[in-house]
Amino acid sequence: MHRDPLLKLLENYSRNHPEETQIISRYREFVENNPDCFKRSLKTGHVTASAWLINPDGTEVLLTHHRKLNLWIQLGGHVDGNPDLTVEAIREAQEESGIETLELVSKQLFDIDIHPIPAQGAEPAHFHYDARFLIRAGSRRFRVSRESRSLAWVPMNRLEGYNRESSVLRMICKQEKFFANNDVDSRRD
Repeated sequence: MHRDPLLKLLENYSRNHPEETQIISRYREFVENNPDCFKRSLKTGHVTASAWLINPDGTEVLLTHHRKLNLWIQLGGHVDGNPDLTVEAIREAQEESGIETLELVSKQLFDIDIHPIPAQGAEPAHFHYDARFLIRAGSRRFRVSRESRSLAWVPMNRLEGYNRESSVLRMICKQEKFFANNDVDSRRD
């Protein structure tokens, strides 16, 4: 089944984040009950893939000022039917930043979130079931895409000045814990 890899990622994620049982259960239920969960055509919602894109030394994250949502958020978006979410997170990050050299720091889910997307034109309100991955940029040089009003490398200690949503702020803590627990330096050698 094409949903099995995501369900396995969610299973591993639940072991590492037992405090998120409620959102994990809701996410898993959505995936299990919707064979078309990766397709944008599923009007109630769909799985998306995002990149928590850190700079080469791990001290900043690249945020986009999203044109449609008018928010500073991590890079990411629709997977258009592809269940390989790591590939999609990297593709989205490359498309939205113009940075070609990206390194997937871990194949495991870094974070998950379920957030509402308001109705826009003919598109009804729906939910994004966002799968987020920790990715490192090989360069700080970026190019702003049509989907963004702007991009900015934001120091971790200044993130609240861009976005105060708990789903974004908790990724700072997760990044710190990830590098501490995996005996790797957040900075590139």
